[in-house]
Amino acid sequence: MGLKSMHIVVPDEFQYLYEVSPDRPVVKIPAEVLRRTAAPVERITKKTQDLIDRMLRAMKQANGIGLAAPQLGSSVRIVVLAPPGVRPIPLINPEVVSRSGEQVGQEGCLSIPGLYGDVNRALSVEVIGFDRKGRRVGYELEGLPARVAQHEIDHLDGVLFIDLADPATLHWEHPASVQTAAE
Repeated sequence: MGLKSMHIVVPDEFQYLYEVSPDRPVVKIPAEVLRRTAAPVERITKKTQDLIDRMLRAMKQANGIGLAAPQLGSSVRIVVLAPPGVRPIPLINPEVVSRSGEQVGQEGCLSIPGLYGDVNRALSVEVIGFDRKGRRVGYELEGLPARVAQHEIDHLDGVLFIDLADPATLHWEHPASVQTAAE
């Protein structure tokens, strides 16, 4: 399954969601940065810290539960994860090192607002990376937190949820009316 080569036509009633402004900084399709493989972070600098802070603000402002640096136009390997009930987790150079089980759930994306579809993902994952202080960290995630981690780490490789979604389940709906598994 996959729509990587498919051109998404945004319905007129959703066009307003695709405007980028200071209060809506998340990059939207078809921005090229969303399809690039992001570069590893070589050193954690003030610029890295500032980007993480901007990501956390943008995610909160958009009511998201995760965000990847390319979604703010920075092609570097940083994600922030914040599924409900979990304190926000910034991860630098994250990787999924193990996966188990299977779960199908509806996903959406702040870079493709209004489009939703079912994606099959691992039920649990082990993710490693570095925290904002450069310390090696690891997390064992299950359910929604695992889904969010996989969705955001996919962004770092230029993969969007629409590439993995069951095409028969893709549908347009106003974001305020939808409860999704990953954003």
